[in-house]
Amino acid sequence: MTWLLLAFPIAGAAVLLLGGRRTDRFGHLLGTLASAASFVVALVLWLDMAGRDVEERATIQKLWTAIDVGRFHVDIALQLDQLSMAFVLLITGVGTLIHIYSIGYMAHDPDRRRFFAYLNLFVAAMLLLVLGSDYFVVYIGWEGVGLASYLLIGFWGRNPAYATAAKKAFVANRVGDVGMSLAIILMFTTFGATDFVRVHAAAAGAGEGTLTAIGLLLLLAACGKSAQLPLQSWLGDAMAGPTPVSALIHAATMVTAGVYLIVRSGPIFDLAPTAQLVVAIVGAATLVFGAVIGLAKDDIKKALAASTMSQIGYMVLAAGLGPAGYAVAIFHLLTHGFFKAGLFLGAGSVMHAMNDTTDMRRFGGLRTAMPVTFVTFGLGYLAIIGFPLLSGFWSKDKIIETAFHEGGVEGWTLGVVALLGAGITAFYMTRVMVMTFFGPRRWAEDAHPHEAPAVMTAPMVLLALGSVFLGGILAYGGMLQDWLEPVVGGHGEEEGVTTLSPIVVTLLTLLVVAGGAAAAYLQYGRREVPVVAPVGSPATIAARNDLYQDAFNEAVLMRPGQYLTRSLVYADNRGVDGAVNGLAALIGGTSGRLRRLQTGFVRSYALSMLGGAALVVGALLLVRI
Repeated sequence: MTWLLLAFPIAGAAVLLLGGRRTDRFGHLLGTLASAASFVVALVLWLDMAGRDVEERATIQKLWTAIDVGRFHVDIALQLDQLSMAFVLLITGVGTLIHIYSIGYMAHDPDRRRFFAYLNLFVAAMLLLVLGSDYFVVYIGWEGVGLASYLLIGFWGRNPAYATAAKKAFVANRVGDVGMSLAIILMFTTFGATDFVRVHAAAAGAGEGTLTAIGLLLLLAACGKSAQLPLQSWLGDAMAGPTPVSALIHAATMVTAGVYLIVRSGPIFDLAPTAQLVVAIVGAATLVFGAVIGLAKDDIKKALAASTMSQIGYMVLAAGLGPAGYAVAIFHLLTHGFFKAGLFLGAGSVMHAMNDTTDMRRFGGLRTAMPVTFVTFGLGYLAIIGFPLLSGFWSKDKIIETAFHEGGVEGWTLGVVALLGAGITAFYMTRVMVMTFFGPRRWAEDAHPHEAPAVMTAPMVLLALGSVFLGGILAYGGMLQDWLEPVVGGHGEEEGVTTLSPIVVTLLTLLVVAGGAAAAYLQYGRREVPVVAPVGSPATIAARNDLYQDAFNEAVLMRPGQYLTRSLVYADNRGVDGAVNGLAALIGGTSGRLRRLQTGFVRSYALSMLGGAALVVGALLLVRI
């Protein structure tokens, strides 16, 4: 039944795109049913997998042979194991809730049918990405996700700014995809294969330098999809798409693809400690980078986007800790999928009620006008900051604990950075909560906030329940770690050198989180929030400008390429073309001058012959003398 997971959303997208306007009346329902059908299949497959012995749970279903040329053999095959099953349930479950929410959110959009077609296409591509049994098949899904995200982010492309945001996301992801394609090429030249089984089995026989190169190339690919440094700048602009797109792409699916790739490639990274350390460093740097940006954003969606960047940084950091962190990274990925999707849908509900306004300085006091949104958003807020016993408390604290457990300078540094990120997260998320739902009303005159319809609030309620209970369920008895252990390795209970016990780490984290939340409340809850943002300090200005990430990428990545291209064009025009054109001009000019001697008059030729004969006779006479 595994192939049905893909078949339903692919069929839904095909019918809605090829059926045209004839499917407008029921397109949104068909798209939602297609996603729901995949979720039902996922539940059936999960129950079947759970009922089997551990060693029999992983299956590979071959569909057809895609490439069979010489040594290069690629089967389109689906690998369903404990790791891919976790992603399948997340993608189809949260994806279906977002489809349902979109029915209400996009109710008045004339192109709603096309929007649902793109949602189905995205779900299908993401499922192929996590189900592929071969890096080449993963790459097909990888590119499919990139295409679908471009279509969804630029869905309202009639607005030039939105079209530009879509192109920016597309180009940034293509840069990362270069790393993916080069990694696959290097795998084939090194191992003679690209499927997981043979590549991971042969990795132990490869040189560390080669494995490091493959690992760094895979990390480059992950940085593009998961918006990690230095390819993170597209994520904030991607908020141009409809809010359900933000919830789907930037919470539960696309941005987690990089984390999946790193965890799935664990056997490679485990044998390349340098690449593994770089993964942890990139994650640590990004989690702080995104958190600092979130401190200064007044646009509610962009604040959540910066939060996504930061939270994915936590996952990448955990994945960089090796077998001890793989399951922890997936743990936070699953809980984040619920509370961040709920936060984005809550932001969409606020926008829906506030005439599409996203500026939090124009909100305030919405808790009484939108009680359901307030409660569901509030539970997501408590989950993401790590409030005790909510989902984020179990998963994020586990990452901080695992980092400290590594010991040594590296472990302590990563642990302190993760702890600092928790405090900053509490500050900016409390800021979002207070500016949106508390304090005096700062609404525009034409704003009449009201609660969203049930078709939008029902998914928000279910996601809020997941934000509350999912973490505790997955943490109970090490349930998730036991489930993932056959694929990603053990629990990571090896002896470390750190002297911090888990309870000490938890208390430290709660203290830092409480301090961050209290500071934000004193700043924004006890003081008047100006409708127009003050100029602020240079640090604030830098954070509002995304820490000049676009300027940096332009200066470091784009301008050198432009200058190199211009230099090569100049060298080509003046050097290569100059030499070729100069030789051609020399021959052409010489032949043109010689051609003047050919007049066509017999008397001229006779005179030339006479002159030549006279010269010959004169030369002979001189020789004799």
